Amino acid sequence: MIFAAILAGGIGSRMGGTDTPKQFLNLGDKPVIVHTIEKFVINSKFDKILVLSPKSFINHTNNLIVEYFGENSNIVVLEGGQTRNDTLINAIDYINENFEIDDDSIIVTHDSVRPFVTHRIIEDNIKAAKEFGACDTVIPATDTIVESVDSEVITNIPIRDNFYQGQTPQSFKINKLSKLINSLNERETNILTDACKIFVLKNEDVYLVDGEITNIKITYPYDLKLANTILKESNHD
Repeated sequence: MIFAAILAGGIGSRMGGTDTPKQFLNLGDKPVIVHTIEKFVINSKFDKILVLSPKSFINHTNNLIVEYFGENSNIVVLEGGQTRNDTLINAIDYINENFEIDDDSIIVTHDSVRPFVTHRIIEDNIKAAKEFGACDTVIPATDTIVESVDSEVITNIPIRDNFYQGQTPQSFKINKLSKLINSLNERETNILTDACKIFVLKNEDVYLVDGEITNIKITYPYDLKLANTILKESNHD
């Protein structure tokens, strides 16, 4: 089985000037999260699409889904967690409680605020997760990376050719991911930034999938302006 988990559990505190989480702000004529969900709805390979929302926005999310997708039984809205890792665990728990999965069942996890993910990226994630067990969508780093341990002076300037910028989706064999999550100690849990880090901490390989420079994450007000520009250009193509 193949599942999508659209991670919309955050409240978007860096967007500024609004109490509405960034995933619910309009991009063009509809909310960012709707654009994102659309990319997964049109892919027939998904058995279920899980949308993980802040608790206070679950009803709103359900209303949006009915408005834009009708009564679609393939989409389920769940409560997100306090952290990204908690949100992911909520998705995995739902899957384990409601479906008979096997060792080849996979989950494609994606930021709700990356509305320009392409069909090719999603397909490559499904293929890589099936073959390798874990994959991350990345693009090569274009700027020089500067490391500073104390945030005051440069500690190191690593070779840029070895560095990539992480995007999403990140996709995994569900049973393997669950096993690794359950093996984390408290220190490891506290330093997690995303699910791929779980595999890295446990010395498990994560395969690279090519992303796109347009697969941007909407975090700041400028990002929303850029996203509207990308949307207008794509509508003219």
